[in-house]
Amino acid sequence: MSEPEFNFADALREVAQARNINELALIQAFEESLAQAYTRNVEPDKRIEVHLDPASGELEVLVVREVVEVIEDEHLQISLADALELDSGVELGMEMEFPVDREKFSRIALQAAKQTLTQKMRETERNVVFNEYKDREGQVLTAQVVRSDNKGNWFVELGAGEAILPPREQIPGEKLTPGNRVKIYLKEVRKTPKGPTILASRADERLLDYLLRQEIPEVANGIVEIKAISREAGQRSKVAVFSHNSNVDPIGACIGHRGNRIQAVTGELGRERVDVILWDANLRDFIRNALSPAKVGLIEVLPDRQEATVTVTPDQLSLAIGKGGQNVRLAAKLTGFKIDLRETAAISDLDAAMQQALQDEQEGRDGDVAQSAFDALFKDSKSVAVATPEDIGEQ
Repeated sequence: MSEPEFNFADALREVAQARNINELALIQAFEESLAQAYTRNVEPDKRIEVHLDPASGELEVLVVREVVEVIEDEHLQISLADALELDSGVELGMEMEFPVDREKFSRIALQAAKQTLTQKMRETERNVVFNEYKDREGQVLTAQVVRSDNKGNWFVELGAGEAILPPREQIPGEKLTPGNRVKIYLKEVRKTPKGPTILASRADERLLDYLLRQEIPEVANGIVEIKAISREAGQRSKVAVFSHNSNVDPIGACIGHRGNRIQAVTGELGRERVDVILWDANLRDFIRNALSPAKVGLIEVLPDRQEATVTVTPDQLSLAIGKGGQNVRLAAKLTGFKIDLRETAAISDLDAAMQQALQDEQEGRDGDVAQSAFDALFKDSKSVAVATPEDIGEQ
């Protein structure tokens, strides 16, 4: 075919650049689309090949025919005599390519090719988006809020793709506005018949972990380690930290001067309250710290059952439970232990039992006295709140 009036290669190149698609892959899709459309609408049951020169833009459509001794079907095969006129080296059984007359390009074929190419372009774009963001699962990205739907979902623009923030992954009470830029945790990327679905989250605890690393140098360089996080998005979170340097206070490092570091974190989360507590290898001390700001009493730990029973005096009961049970729920999630809070009014007996337990532990005794005191306290106590590590996910 002669030089085309319209340069398909240049047009496809512009489309590939605009949509971030591989140019050669798009040209191949164009060739396949045109061949399928031409076969279906112009010469059914023929073997058609289409070639587009990326450099010159020259488009060539060929029909492949087999050389036979006698013409059996003028549309499918060509005689040896006619073939020899074109190429002296032709032999029986060989296949030859013959250009198609441009007049045979019908509008129907071109329209069908356009439709097929559009579909292939969409598939290619979807694969590009899937491959780009599948590798970025688990990362925190900055996205632009674009729109919402009547189901309460928000959609954010990531650049090459759009992610969905379903209600369960949003910060309750947070007002998102189209055009605003927010940080999101890229939770999952999966393929669907309608293209890739990118699931984003602002409620995931790993977003909080990222923000802490961004705002606190001691966390970023590993001096302060984040041991555990429990979170009820938009309301309250607990973060357990530990310092690998005895000269660095992990809680002070996270809070910063006049709270400037932790405020930078909470500011990104809609002023969500973040409690920073000290992690401890001793389970009793860790559970005690996790229940702060409440001051609790004696703690009985059953490691094999991942359960802990905690005594609490009436004046500390509301703090230990928290609003709607939030404090004890977060503590259970943070420590990984089911926590059973038990109220006791025997403050003096409780203090004595605690002191005895600490003394027995320090001196390496079996702690029979402390256990007896503990049992005595629980004889008249009652369970007032029970929380498990799974409770947060049910809220």
